[in-house]
Amino acid sequence: MSPELEKELLQKIATHKDQQAFQTLFENFAPRIKGYMMRSGTDAALADDLAQEALSTVWRKAHMYSPDKGNPSTWIFTIVRNLRIDKFRRERVWQPLPEDHAEIASNEVAPDELVSRQERLNTLKAALAVLPPEQHEVITMSYLDGLAHSEIADRLDLPIGTVKSRMRLAYNKLRPLVEKLR
Repeated sequence: MSPELEKELLQKIATHKDQQAFQTLFENFAPRIKGYMMRSGTDAALADDLAQEALSTVWRKAHMYSPDKGNPSTWIFTIVRNLRIDKFRRERVWQPLPEDHAEIASNEVAPDELVSRQERLNTLKAALAVLPPEQHEVITMSYLDGLAHSEIADRLDLPIGTVKSRMRLAYNKLRPLVEKLR
């Protein structure tokens, strides 16, 4: 069907509610609309319903068609597309969980995070094992026990400069080993 004939049929429907013009338009567009809907993933029954609804809208709103905005088929398929979008918006997408199902997120650590943590811990243990005992001791007191340098010096009965020196030496040995953790 030519765009000129489509325009003529729409004009007859808009001005005279011509049923013969509508039947011709319907017979031409109904199968095309159904095919379009089915290619878009709509099942056959819903595609039929949407075709009926779209052409019913064309019957009611034929007076709103404007030839300046395109061919009648473009206008009709715009109606079809909008009806399909409206249909999917009205459908209930959200499905609540059953009442007996807890909706609380798990507090468990994800398995990949557990593996990653264990790998980092193993690398740290291996790095600390490389340190001489006096450097290992100050690093442990500082990072695991959370003591300040002055507190470590008091506990070990060492000058604070010695504690800082041991920390610096330990950092220098640990740095290349711990870089792998980043």
